[in-house]
Amino acid sequence: MDYEIFDLGDVTLQSGVTLPSAFLAYKTYGRLNENKDNVIVYPTAFGDQHVQNEWLIGNGMALDPQKYFIIVPNLLGNGLSSSPSNTPPPFDRANFPQVTVYDNVQFQHRLVTEKFGIPKIALVVGWSLGGIQSFQWGASYPDMVERMAPIAGMAKTWPQTYLVLEGMKAPLMAAVGFDSSKLNQLTSADMRAVGHVYAGWGLSQAFYREGLYREMGFDSVADFMAGVWEDSFMKMDPHNVLAMLRTGIHADISANPTYNGDFEKALRSIQALAYVMPGSTDLFCPADDNKYEAELMPHAVFKPIESIWGHFAGRGINPADNQFIDDNLKRLLATSTNE
Repeated sequence: MDYEIFDLGDVTLQSGVTLPSAFLAYKTYGRLNENKDNVIVYPTAFGDQHVQNEWLIGNGMALDPQKYFIIVPNLLGNGLSSSPSNTPPPFDRANFPQVTVYDNVQFQHRLVTEKFGIPKIALVVGWSLGGIQSFQWGASYPDMVERMAPIAGMAKTWPQTYLVLEGMKAPLMAAVGFDSSKLNQLTSADMRAVGHVYAGWGLSQAFYREGLYREMGFDSVADFMAGVWEDSFMKMDPHNVLAMLRTGIHADISANPTYNGDFEKALRSIQALAYVMPGSTDLFCPADDNKYEAELMPHAVFKPIESIWGHFAGRGINPADNQFIDDNLKRLLATSTNE
């Protein structure tokens, strides 16, 4: 086991349900300095675990473990933190309660403060659903978060993203005849169709038209579909996927007692210096939605990743995109919060 566990105890979720013996799985990189001011929080995305975040961590990179103490908390529902696949009855599998982005960040805040006694965070960064968590950190703890960098992640689930997530959920519901009482019959084989749905949204039209899948060793779109989308989704537990989809579908940084649904107020309350970095051709989390959000934030700069890799421009696969992200994170971390 290359990660640690932070026991949360019995937690009351936003839904009002009490989840017993909840826990966060997390991994740290580097060392916390004496002043506890070298902290970076880097939450995981939908379907990802901490190892998928490691492409952005390394000596000489912006997220340099020789300089920073980097905490990667795993999303609830991802199979390592409390999830349908590792929670005992009565909250196992399809019975796992709805967990929100707000819940995740509340629990991460407990990890950061109770476990490590950290008063300030130099940077919160994340991709996709990890980016949504970075927005939530900025809105929930504006006096604590000094900088934030959402990558291909938005402050709420806008209609386009909602439709994609519901589209991913639909094959699993169809597999049980849209009968929620039969969800425990789902198997990993049912995830194949989810991969097919997501394939058209994760990357751009230009990516497929120009055949960039060949650079990844695939001779055809069909081979790419089977070797990447089918394979990756079939490795996921369907109940974990449903739990994470629910988290994404209901994401909204203002859907909590602090802001009571006032989305613009939540954005204006973020005090962090922010680089908002969507993929320019992202079909899943469109850049225009991020642009609107950045304009409402008092200290945000809109920095789209000019790439035909769509949503996956922020995923750590394409070297040019990776360089753009790393360079901008270095620039952001070098910017004084007193300016």
